Amino acid sequence: MKVLKVDHIGIAVKNLDETLKFYTDALGLEVEGTETVEEQKVKVAFLPVGDTEVELLESTSPDGPIAKFIEKKGEGIQHIAFKVENIEEAIKHMKEKGFRMIDEKPRYGAGGAQIAFMHPKSSHGVLVELSERK
Repeated sequence: MKVLKVDHIGIAVKNLDETLKFYTDALGLEVEGTETVEEQKVKVAFLPVGDTEVELLESTSPDGPIAKFIEKKGEGIQHIAFKVENIEEAIKHMKEKGFRMIDEKPRYGAGGAQIAFMHPKSSHGVLVELSERK
C-alpha cells in the first residue's frame, strides 16, 4: 500500500451555508463544489488548500453518521483521509496487518472517490478514510 498524501480533512458542521461564510470570508478559501451523497446522508463542500482539501459535512438526516457525530461530540474534525494508489490493495493490506475496517469493500465517496473507513479503535481514536480518486 502506498499513501500519496493527506487527501482531505473532514469537518462535521450543523449548517453548511453558515459555516462556509467563515471559510470563505475569514480565511479566503474558495468552494470547489458541493455535493449530496444520499447513501451517506450527507451534503459536502470542498475547499482546496494547496494540494489537499477541507471537506465540510452537513447531515441530511437526523439519523445520519454526521448528525450522530455532532450529537455525541459536537461540530469539529470528524475524519482524516489519505489518498492511496489502489483502494482495494489498501483495504487488503490493512486487514492483513490486523486493522479493523468499517468498509471491507470500497464504496462511493464525494468527489467521485472510492473510499473505505478504518474503525477508530484500530487507529488510536481517529476515524481514518482511505481514498482513491482518479
